[in-house]
Amino acid sequence: MSAAHPISPSLAASRPHGPLKGQQTRLVILEAALGLASQIGLEGLSIGALAEVTQMSKSGVFAHFGSREELQISVIREYHRRFAEEIFQPALHEPRGLPRLQALFERWVQRVAIEVDSGCIYISAAVEFDDRPGPVREALVGMVRTWHEALIRAARLAIEEGHLRPDTEPEQLLFELHGLILALHHDARLLRSPGSVERARRGFARLIASHAAA
Repeated sequence: MSAAHPISPSLAASRPHGPLKGQQTRLVILEAALGLASQIGLEGLSIGALAEVTQMSKSGVFAHFGSREELQISVIREYHRRFAEEIFQPALHEPRGLPRLQALFERWVQRVAIEVDSGCIYISAAVEFDDRPGPVREALVGMVRTWHEALIRAARLAIEEGHLRPDTEPEQLLFELHGLILALHHDARLLRSPGSVERARRGFARLIASHAAA
């Protein structure tokens, strides 16, 4: 996800007025917030930092979110919306069963590969909020569980379609798939290891082969 840039006066002048302007301004702020969060984490977000990046007043930014906590939650929801739009929704066009599960994982891998330089908000926020109860953590957990449930459904369909063995445990399969993604993010982002993406793909192929129906 690219870093946010200051909003030019010409762009601001071209925006419509009224409720539509308010919606567009909120989207501009969210875009900037996503860029900042990908660089400095959700915990680093502040009304003041966004006001500086968007060249708005602090009161103007505050009017759209009301609090730093609500801003963080809005960023998580927007990130999830884009995540679903880029990964989940296109995969639904694939046939039920293993083809759909493969599409979900492949698009997930591609997303992580793109985010090597910016970072995955799901992963970075998990480190920041895993031991901090509250609305932000609850929002993050809810979004991640929604994604996990989609993968579990895809695995169950693969079992029902006869692509995976009946004794395959969808939850265990999810655990191992998520492990591949975390390893990919670690090696590609921290270690800058070449070939990390292909290793994740090979890991997926071996995992599926171990559960494939005869």
